[in-house]
Amino acid sequence: MTNLTKVILPGQTIGIIGGGQLGRMMALSAKTMGFRIAVLDPTEQCPCGQVADIEITGAYDDLHAIQRLADVSDIITYEFENVSFEALAWLSENSYLPQGAELLKITQDRITEKEAIIKVGVPVAPYFSVTEVSNIHESIRTLGYPCVMKRTRGGYDGKGQLVIHSESDIPAASDLLNGGPCVIEKWIPFEKEISVIVTRKTTGDMKCFPVAENIHEENILHKSIVPARIGEQTSRNALKLAEQLGERLNLVGTLGVEMFVTESEEIIVNELAPRPHNSGHYTMEACQTSQFEQHIRAICNWPLGRTDLMSPVVMVNILGDHNDNLLTAIPKLDDWKVHLYGKKDSISKRKMGHVNLLRSTVEQAFAEIEQSGIWN
Repeated sequence: MTNLTKVILPGQTIGIIGGGQLGRMMALSAKTMGFRIAVLDPTEQCPCGQVADIEITGAYDDLHAIQRLADVSDIITYEFENVSFEALAWLSENSYLPQGAELLKITQDRITEKEAIIKVGVPVAPYFSVTEVSNIHESIRTLGYPCVMKRTRGGYDGKGQLVIHSESDIPAASDLLNGGPCVIEKWIPFEKEISVIVTRKTTGDMKCFPVAENIHEENILHKSIVPARIGEQTSRNALKLAEQLGERLNLVGTLGVEMFVTESEEIIVNELAPRPHNSGHYTMEACQTSQFEQHIRAICNWPLGRTDLMSPVVMVNILGDHNDNLLTAIPKLDDWKVHLYGKKDSISKRKMGHVNLLRSTVEQAFAEIEQSGIWN
């Protein structure tokens, strides 16, 4: 049986590299479908480990731990980008990893990611690679102020990033460079931030979820609004770009595509994430199939589920700053879909959970969010 036709059936074991909330929600969907779950994570009783059948504690680059995961799994997937490429390459040769390692390798580095997006024919913000301080000055002379400097590897939720507004920010930019190579991007004066979750099987079958409009606070996703408040043509263009990337990058599984929409409704791709995405959490109740179930269906070679939006929805993240407020408010939250991730320590700016509000209009959801006082 070739990889293109291999079907993973209920009762078999899905191994997940990474034990965070994405792995947890992936595991919960998979268990509903009848699968067993094994997880590899450095922390015991991680969010995914709490719901897994087999928990392997080890580093992501610990080949012995990777081999143990392979020994107990019929198929392996991953829940975040910072997995050891060498470990995935080994799994590609010695286990069944339908996603492969190549797309993860591309998206682990912002430069190779941008090069790949451009090669597909999809626009990104003008940028320069930065490896020394003189590159910062050279880049700014071309791009102008403001611009955005980001580490090429490892950043998330605004970590490893800096907006350069003026020459006074250069020392901080130099400090950022001490952590490794960076990229400087032209600042895009966007009207909206949006994202599309696209899922593709080994056979090439592919489906997108509806476009989400995203609102960030302090570089961390705060709300996702669906339907996105953009024009129909802009929405169609965003879906088309996501499908184009999925096809040309030979995607298997799930890809989150983050985009900017400019005043002239041009769409510029910001980042890719080759796994379920925070901005796709709204799908858990608002769509006929969640992004997590769809990911499991894709890698296991089941038919993809329908992605129709059943109700307007607003997803709001619960950070450590909001956790106590949410717990106090729970008895009064009528028809709120609350998802908490089982994290032991409630830390400021750390994602502890999210809520989905399905309402007749997004404005109604906004009003309830404001009245709740949870995020005030």
